[in-house]
Amino acid sequence: MIDEPSGILDLTIGPVAHGGHCVARHEGRVIFVRHALPGETVRVRLTEHDDGASFWRADVVQVLQASPDRVNHPWPLADALLAAQRGAAPVGGAEFGHIALPAQRRLKGAVFSEQLSRLAGVDREIDVEPVPGEAADGLRWRTRASFAVDPDGHLAMHAHRSDELIPIAEMPLAVDTINELHLWAIDFTGIQRVEVAVGSADGPPLILLVPAPGARRKQTSAVVHQFDGPSVALWDPDKGTVERVRGRTWLAETVGAQTYRVTGDGFWQIHRGAPGLLMEAVLSALAIQPGERAADLYSGAGLFTAPIADAVGETGRVLAIEGSSGASRDAKRNLHGRTQVDIIQGKVERVLRERKPNLDVVVLDPPRAGAGKGAISEVIAAAPRAVGYVSCDPASFARDVSYFQQAGWELDTLRVFDLYPHTHHMESFAVLRPGAGRVTPAR
Repeated sequence: MIDEPSGILDLTIGPVAHGGHCVARHEGRVIFVRHALPGETVRVRLTEHDDGASFWRADVVQVLQASPDRVNHPWPLADALLAAQRGAAPVGGAEFGHIALPAQRRLKGAVFSEQLSRLAGVDREIDVEPVPGEAADGLRWRTRASFAVDPDGHLAMHAHRSDELIPIAEMPLAVDTINELHLWAIDFTGIQRVEVAVGSADGPPLILLVPAPGARRKQTSAVVHQFDGPSVALWDPDKGTVERVRGRTWLAETVGAQTYRVTGDGFWQIHRGAPGLLMEAVLSALAIQPGERAADLYSGAGLFTAPIADAVGETGRVLAIEGSSGASRDAKRNLHGRTQVDIIQGKVERVLRERKPNLDVVVLDPPRAGAGKGAISEVIAAAPRAVGYVSCDPASFARDVSYFQQAGWELDTLRVFDLYPHTHHMESFAVLRPGAGRVTPAR
């Protein structure tokens, strides 16, 4: 049934899809539905439904027949059903909160399996692993959070695929230290974006303020004076500059025996347990030996570089390549004294092509877009015995696996972790090895 003027449809929901949606059909047209579950019958509001579009998008506004895996959302502002009762949209960023945690992981596994099969031709059942020590409710895991600011100066977040700003008064996915800052009580007039991060080592939280266009210094100073305790800095994302206002512009992160310095705008895993979990996965699967030649690509502040350097020892070599100049500076501080490490700032593909290293083992930890065909060709040309691939996107990972396979490589170990409970996101770690029919590109 469809109510054409209001864009309301009753639908039976089909399988989960990559991106936080489920698939439904209406008169032959595909509709991607958020906040539903496979097998449910729901009433939806169409959010994107141009006649010429190949598919439509919709949000659930009422559940007519619920899945047994449906639960009350732990964050009322992100609850699509409560938002519909208010005639509003839900906050984005917790789109799986209406699903019981075990079912969330089953759905994520199904998405990963489908992407791997469709894009790489690999059929595997995927068991998504929770982080050891995860809270039973899947909350309080984010050590970093990003917020917008509404026209009244209130902390806010966006609705999904929308410019609409929704004022907030809590962030249940964030660690307690972030919520205890009570940022929603601050008047952020003159600021357009707020980033907050908490390190795992000693030290205050760090707040980065992105001033609104045309904001006067007096306005930003008024915001800063409302804080008591955290470090505060001004951040210009376009120029990549961080200006210290109070405290320090970096956080200290401890993983195992290593402490890392991470500049405020630098990348770090956001789940409190992710760095240790991923480090253990990489080291145990690759079994790096003393004297080996290794590369840590998209190396960031050196999360994997440091333990790799310790594993190869003084007789080995490690090449760390990172595109961000700020992250490379952090890595040089964090790896100070490890003379077996070369830290190069630049594009991975270009640096490998110019240096033409011969490698025993490679760790890849690219951004969401993946490594891509060019970088993977250069990795294969270095002829390593194994590549460890850390990925935050199953589609780009599966595409890159297909590039390895075209060169005769094989997917070996594969683990998928639920580093983002109550969202559709997941993290994976895989080991790829050259097969008998491998082809090494000529350089």
